[in-house]
Amino acid sequence: MNLSVRPDPAAMQAGGPGSPGYLSGFGNGFETEALPGALPVGRNSPQKCPYGLYAEQLSGSPFTAPRATNERSWLYRIRPTVAHWGAFQPVDAGLWRTAPCAELDLPLAPLRWDPLPLPEEALSFLEGIRTITTAGDAGAQSGMGAHVYLITRSMRDEYFYNADAEMLFLPQQGGLRLWTEFGIIDIAPGEIAVIPRGVKLRVELQGEHPARGYLCENYGGAFTLPERGPIGANCLANPRDFLTPVAAYEDRDAPSSMTVKWGGRLWRTHIAHSPLDVVAWHGNYAPYKYDLRRYSPVGPVLFDHADPSIFTVLTSPSETPGTANIDFVIFPDRWLVAEDTFRPPWYHMNIMSEFMGLIEGVYDAKTGGGFVPGGFSLHNCMLPHGPDMNAFEAASHVELAPHKLQGTLAFMLETRFPQRVTRFATEAPQFQKDYASYGQGLQKHFDPARP
Repeated sequence: MNLSVRPDPAAMQAGGPGSPGYLSGFGNGFETEALPGALPVGRNSPQKCPYGLYAEQLSGSPFTAPRATNERSWLYRIRPTVAHWGAFQPVDAGLWRTAPCAELDLPLAPLRWDPLPLPEEALSFLEGIRTITTAGDAGAQSGMGAHVYLITRSMRDEYFYNADAEMLFLPQQGGLRLWTEFGIIDIAPGEIAVIPRGVKLRVELQGEHPARGYLCENYGGAFTLPERGPIGANCLANPRDFLTPVAAYEDRDAPSSMTVKWGGRLWRTHIAHSPLDVVAWHGNYAPYKYDLRRYSPVGPVLFDHADPSIFTVLTSPSETPGTANIDFVIFPDRWLVAEDTFRPPWYHMNIMSEFMGLIEGVYDAKTGGGFVPGGFSLHNCMLPHGPDMNAFEAASHVELAPHKLQGTLAFMLETRFPQRVTRFATEAPQFQKDYASYGQGLQKHFDPARP
């Protein structure tokens, strides 16, 4: 599908009034222009572009990738990226780590953390990244990184792009405005945004309120919608609910910096103008947002607890069918109606590794306290986990009437790779050193005389 839009130019320049505009659909071929006639008609690279713009292609896949997976966009910008360039120097990445990262031996235990507190000092997005786990190898374009971001100041004349990974933002406290070269994205808790690798952006606070959330770096294949299989054509995440920004540009000459994450390091140069200068663009390689409250869950309606895969919002595929580089899964508000069934997740060991976070409410498998909004946990490959004692006892004896879980939103980043924990994460005061023993509270109920 190809969609086009011609917004009010006054509203689509830096500092323009009102909320940003969006185009609806997942993976569509969009076209959008912030000035009328800025998009060339019938060709991608004319001899002279309208308004004296430069044509530049941004490719998210090899040129020869099959049509169904080929990702690219044409950008018509005031200056090409090579003009937003300079002598890059390595800079301190702070607490941002990239796979492979083996700072510590892999802990042989389930792990959990309290929320990281928002700091008093001024931290931008780049300064506020705290890596918790890494998995796979960014250089081999496989695996992921799981981070928490703590932001107390907006980026000003500071720009960034990630050459190592696609980035999935999950706000937990406070909203963000993502000024990208494709347009503006506003996100708040309960929403997500995906920024493809190579896309330049500036991260701002909304209303100057501090922000905390989770960030997933996807080193592998781009996130896409999972196949529904026998579920059919509807439910789960519907393509129409994904929103891509309309064109918006900055025409600003001012001393600025651009930081690039490449090869697991941060590199910075100084430039004389804003690189968010795309006046028009068309293609299918672009950032997008999604409201997780639009997710339509499915579940068991007679007996048994279904696999968590039915809650997959986005998936990053691998070369092995059915085995994800990353599955992004949520556990939202939903009805529980199954009869004669232990309704929380069952006890299990899994070939996949699970990083979990909590946006709001209580997660139904951990009702005994200790897993609160802003917190996170890790259950690694082939390590046992399941409900805590409170959740088990309550679910084993409750009257099984229809029950609605409300005011809850947890998520899981599941990967085929073991996740290595950073030194920062294990040394943080929020690390719950006694969490691994939660299973020891489960009582023996076995009685051979009573079936």
